[in-house]
Amino acid sequence: MKQLSHVPALELVSHRIVWALPFTVLIVWWRGLFGAVAQVFRTPKHLAILVLTAAIISVNFGVFTYAIIEGHAIDAALGYYINPLVNVCFGAIFLSERPTRTQSLAIALACIAVVILTVQAGGLPWIALVLAITFGLYGLLRKVVPVGSIEGFFVELLVLIGPAVVFLLVLAGRQPSHFTADTSTAILLIVYGPLVAIPMILFTAGAKLLDYSTIGILQYVSPTMLFLTAVFVFGEPFSNWQLIAFALIWSAVAIYVGSLLFERRARLRAERCRLEAEPPVA
Repeated sequence: MKQLSHVPALELVSHRIVWALPFTVLIVWWRGLFGAVAQVFRTPKHLAILVLTAAIISVNFGVFTYAIIEGHAIDAALGYYINPLVNVCFGAIFLSERPTRTQSLAIALACIAVVILTVQAGGLPWIALVLAITFGLYGLLRKVVPVGSIEGFFVELLVLIGPAVVFLLVLAGRQPSHFTADTSTAILLIVYGPLVAIPMILFTAGAKLLDYSTIGILQYVSPTMLFLTAVFVFGEPFSNWQLIAFALIWSAVAIYVGSLLFERRARLRAERCRLEAEPPVA
C-alpha cells in the first residue's frame, strides 16, 4: 500500500474491490457456495445488513488507506488497538454483554489515552476513532447475520463493484489512469485486491473456529506490527505525548488480555471439574 502512495485513496479502494472480486469468485466456485450466495439475495433482511456492512467496511478501508499513504500509520495502529475495547462497549450496548470490572478499567484507560491525544493535537484523533468504530460496527453486524464468511464477503463485493467500476471509469475520463501509467503500478494494483481479501476471509472464517479469548489476543498482533512498521520502517514521528497515550493503551491491552486469559482458565477449570464429577460410562 505504501508503494502505491502516488494513487489517491478512493482510487486505491476502488481497485481493491475490482481486483478482489475475481479472486473471491474462484473461492466461491471452489467451495461450491453459489447456492448460499443466491440464498442471501432471496433473504431481504440478510441482504440489507450486508449492504450496510459493505458501506461500513468501505469507509473503514478508505480511512485506513488514507492513513497509510498520507503518513498516519501510527494513528491507524491506535485505532485497531482500541477496536477490541470498542467491541466490548458495543457488546454491552447492543447484545447485553456486561463487561467485567477489569474490562471496564481497560476501556477507561483507552478513553484517557484518547483525551490526551485530543488535547495534545487540538482535535479528536479522528482516524483512530473512525477505524475503531467502523470495524466494531462491522464485526457486530456480521455477528448477527447468519451468513458465512466467504459468501458474506462475496456479496459485499457484489454490492460495491458497480460504484467502484463507475468511479474508475469517470476518473479515467477526467485524468490519465494510474493503472495504465506504468507496468509496476498496474501489477501492484492487481495484486492489491487479493492481498487484502485473503486476510479478511481467513480472519472471519478462523474466528468461527477459535474461542473468544484467543481471538481477542490475536487482534493485537496486527496493530503491533503496524505500529512497529510505522515507526521503524516508515519513519513516522512519535512524540512523548503519543508515547504516554500508547503506554495507557498498552496497559489497557495487558489488562484486557489478562481478563480474557483468566476467564479462559476459569472456564477450562470448570469444564474439567464437570468431567471429573460425571460418573464413568459403563
